[in-house]
Parts: sequence; structure tokens; C-alpha cells
Amino acid sequence: MRCARCQGAWYCAPAPEASSHFPSRLPNNDNKETGMNTQVSQDDNAMYLKISWRIMPLLLVAYVVAFLDRINVGYAQLQMKETLAFSDTVYAMGAGVFFIGYLLFEVPSNLMLERVGVRRTLLRIMVCWGLVAMAMMFVRTPLQFYVLRFLLGAFEAGFTPGALLYLTYWYPPARRARMIAVFLLGAIIAALVAGPLSGAIMKYLHGTNDWHGWQWLFLLQGLPAPLLGLLAWYVLVDRPEQANWLSADEKARLRQQFDEQAEAPGSARHGSLLGLLGDFKVWALSLVYLLMVAGTYSMVFWTPTLIRSWGVSDVLQIGVYATVPQLFAIAGVLLLGRSSDRHRERRWHFGFGALTAMTGLLVITLGQGQLGISLAGLCLAILGIAAVTPVFFALASEYLPRASVAAGIALISSIGNLGGAISPPITTALNTASGGTSYSLLFVMGLYLLATCIVLTVVRPAAIPLRAA
Repeated sequence: MRCARCQGAWYCAPAPEASSHFPSRLPNNDNKETGMNTQVSQDDNAMYLKISWRIMPLLLVAYVVAFLDRINVGYAQLQMKETLAFSDTVYAMGAGVFFIGYLLFEVPSNLMLERVGVRRTLLRIMVCWGLVAMAMMFVRTPLQFYVLRFLLGAFEAGFTPGALLYLTYWYPPARRARMIAVFLLGAIIAALVAGPLSGAIMKYLHGTNDWHGWQWLFLLQGLPAPLLGLLAWYVLVDRPEQANWLSADEKARLRQQFDEQAEAPGSARHGSLLGLLGDFKVWALSLVYLLMVAGTYSMVFWTPTLIRSWGVSDVLQIGVYATVPQLFAIAGVLLLGRSSDRHRERRWHFGFGALTAMTGLLVITLGQGQLGISLAGLCLAILGIAAVTPVFFALASEYLPRASVAAGIALISSIGNLGGAISPPITTALNTASGGTSYSLLFVMGLYLLATCIVLTVVRPAAIPLRAA
């Protein structure tokens, strides 16, 4: 059944809230004003639906490819370690060094996007990362593995924060969390298809043209990126005012909605990168994201190995089992993002998602390798881990002033992505020490517990108020 307010749109506009300047209920003699407000709301819904269909499909597909190229090494290593005699330590270092390149080039890339525009930036980023992703098929030594993973991180660095910045050009805060959620669904879709797609490629193409299955994996999954970069050049526009598919009235209404959003009293007032570096709450948000990323990639890179420890040996079966939790994650991302927008609240929604993740990790630990129980726990854990990310970025983008959004999102994201470099070696050491996965699962639980405590205690409601759309 379609929502009456959004007229069947793929996202739902937030319900209007009572204002301190107007009564919560209009008297009966204000039917004319009510009708005008309803018409305005319908016009706005139609405008944002048009915007979404123009920019979101390409960004979503591009993020699917980006995340797939980032995590497919988790499946490739099931064969690479045997073919190339790589140890778990070599794999963990290669998985982690990606984020060193990401850290070094994320902020410069986002600042460049502000100057040269999204079209040129995406073309450069996606062509370069696609070529490096395909070059992974020629790896023979640990050094080559490390260098290409570093370059992949360096070239891909600006894509995610750049896309998040781009969304802030088109969507005001009251609509932003759910659109960030739609974009970040790309990670879940990538994880959803990565398992069966990677497993099928490695199983059925192994030996074709005398190449190993993992070589075909890197070639075929890296190829779409340059093609999408060329498509972005022709499909996207840099700013709303350049969109010839928006009418003059729609551009005016969009600009008015952004102009009406005065900076909130508790928002950051700095407008430079140096000002951001001196802001305690920016560092707190960066630490939260670091903890989230460390937890996320501890699960992402080791999920295939985790499932194998439950008694599943076939690579295609491992891939199929790995897709099940992603179906729950899609529902979690959309529902939590929509609820966060509707209730104009971020902190407790973040806490609820993190609690769900910790509950799932506890179930896996107590399941002691029983496939059914452990898989149910993995579904809960991945649901919670995925659902908190769009809520977090909505919260962060609303704290930053407009002049600092580009540098701020990139700074938080780059510092946070250090978690991806730190967590694989730690997880490997914990797995070795415990002879299983129990220590590493407890480690991830601790990461999300600490992140939740910071969000609930440091990031107070008055500090990051939501502005009206």
C-alpha cells in the first residue's frame, strides 16, 4: 500500500511538526491555508523525487562497485593464500594498507571536488581506481599486493565523502538521513552480491585462459568503475543551479529551503580546516567513525573465514550464506534512517542500531559455531552495523557549518577510516590467540559500545540540533 503523503515515492517526506510560532492544529476556518500547505508539500515531494531519480541511481551503482572492489579481497584470499602462499598476516596487512592511502588523499580530494566539480572528480577517481582494481590480478608478491592496495585506497579516497558532500547540495537536513541511507545501501548491495558473484567467478572461471579464479575476480569486478566514471561525466551536473531539468520555480524553491536554514545555535562556527582541527566535537565524531569503521571491516574482511569456521567449505556456499545478513541490513538502513528523519533525532537511533549489532555479536559468540544460531546472530550484527552509518553521517553533516561541510566530512571520514587499517591486524592477532573468533567478536562489541557512549554523552542534543527543511 502506497503512502498517501509521498504518493508512492521511493522515500517519504517527513511529517510536518508543530512550531513554537504556530498552533499544532489549525482552526477550521483555515482550510484554504491548509490546502496551500498541502499543495506546497506535494510540489516539494515531486521536486525531490525528480532530483532523486536523476542523481541517486548512478551514485548508488557507483558505490556498489566501489565497495565491491574494496572488499572482494576477502573472497579472493580464499584462493590467493594458497596460490601465492600468502599468510594471514600478509592478507591482513594488505587489507589494512588500503586505508592508509584513503587517509592521506581523502581531504585533498574532497576540497578539489569543491573547486572542479563532481563530474571531473568522479571521472578521475573512478577511472584510476578501476585500473588499479583490475591490476590486482597481476599480483605475485606481498610487496605488489601492498602497493596496489595502497593505490586503490588513494584513488578511491574521494569518492564516498565526495558523494556525501554532493548530497548536501541537493537535500536539506530533514530529508538528508534517508537519502544518505539510500546511497549507503550500495555497501549492503555490494556485500549482498559479493558472495555469490565472487564465489561463482572463482569456481566456474578458474583455469579459463590459464588464469586463476581470483584473477578473473579482480578483472571483472574492476572493469565497471571506469565505465561509470565516463557515465557520470555525461549524466550529473555539479550544482543544482546548473540542472536544466529543474524548472526556474523548482530551483528557486530549492534555494529558498536552503537559505531558510540558519545555522543552529549549537552548530560549529568555524569555516576553515584549521578551525575544524581545533573543534573537540569534530574529533569526537571522528573517533566515533573510527570505531565504527574498525568494527565494520573486522566483520567485512573476515565474514567468509567466519562462515568457513562454521563447517561450510565450498566457496560458492560461503558466498551464498554471506548474502543472507545483507537482506536484513537493507531493511535496517531504510527503516532507521526514515525513523531518524521523522522523529528529528539522531543519537538514540544510533544507540539502538549499535545495541542491535552488539546483541548479534553476542549471539554468534554464544552460538559456538552452530550454523543456524551463528547465522541468525550475524544477521542481527550486520543489520545494526549497517543501520547506524547513515544516521551518523546525518548527525555529523548537521553539526558542521555550510562553509566547512566539504572539509569536515572528509576529515571525519579520513580519520575514521584509520579504523580499517588498524582492525585487520588486531583481528588476526586475536583470532590467533584464541584459536577461533570469540576474542575478535568481543573486540567488535567493545568498539560499538564505546562509540555509543561517545555519541550519547559527548554529542548532546543541544549541540547538533536539526534544522527545518
